[in-house]
Parts: sequence; C-alpha cells; structure tokens
Amino acid sequence: MATSTPGTTAPSDRVINVLVLCTGNSARSILSEALINHLGGGRFRAHSAGSKPAGKVNPRALRVLERNGVPTAGLRSKSRDEFSAPGAPAMDIVITVCDNAAGETCPLWPGTPARVHWGLPDPAVEPDAQREQAFAEAYRRIEARARKLVAMRDPLHENRQLEAELRRIHLDSA
Repeated sequence: MATSTPGTTAPSDRVINVLVLCTGNSARSILSEALINHLGGGRFRAHSAGSKPAGKVNPRALRVLERNGVPTAGLRSKSRDEFSAPGAPAMDIVITVCDNAAGETCPLWPGTPARVHWGLPDPAVEPDAQREQAFAEAYRRIEARARKLVAMRDPLHENRQLEAELRRIHLDSA
C-alpha cells in the first residue's frame, strides 16, 4: 500500500485511512465503517472503534446494512486502543459520531489526521417501537455523509481546509 504524509496531496493510488470513533462501537461507527468502505471503491479504508466497546455489533446495524446491499463480513466491535498501538495504520481522518465520544479525550494519533465530529443520536437507545426507524434514519444520514466524503476529489489537502469541508458535509447532511 502506498503511503504519504497526512495533510498532503495524495497520489491516485493512495488509500485514505479513516477511523470512526464512538463509545460502544456497535451501531453508528459500524454503519460508518461499512458505508465508507463500500462506497469508497478501495480508495478509502475505514475502521471503527469505541472508547468502551460493546464487544459485539448491534444486530439491527447489521440488518440495515444487509437490507441496503452493504457487506457486513468482518465487522466487529473494537477498542480504539487497537488503532493507537504500534504497527496500527496511520489515520488520515478521524471522525467521531456520537456526543459521548466528542467530549472524550481522544488518544494521540501518529501524524496529523484531520478530525471532525459528525454527531448522531444513538438508534440503539430508542424505544423498541421506534428502533428500526431510528436505525434506518441513522443509516440514511451516515450514507449521505459517506457519499460526500468519498466523492471529494482530493480529501488529503491541508487539514484545516479538510476539517472545514468535513464539517460542511455534516451540516449539509443533517
């Protein structure tokens, strides 16, 4: 895999590493990981992790992905420690997707990843009668953001500009 310094222009064969953080890493961050990988056409490699991983992926998250034709093989709940350990891939973009993760102290990442918060309500905590709809809505919002992310011509331009563009994607897809 070709590498370059985060924050610089990437050659066309450069895979862009994205880490999506949440608290439990069972729903929103998993949906984001799967969608970015699916829509990114090999140009993006998304990972997800949690500060307090649930240890399993929410079955509703898997169902909404499968219903929409998004592969689910290999998805698992992981700790963010996996991605700050020696030998972990260098992250170009770090996205938090829940309000809890946004207020936590994020670990230091090698290099200078762009950071953005794409907060979403947790569909897993909705009442049973509303949970399926909440997962469908979370999927819709994440898909809109992921489509805009992977459509960016040069996502690794100067980080301050990238972070502003990532925030714009969040606001435009609310």
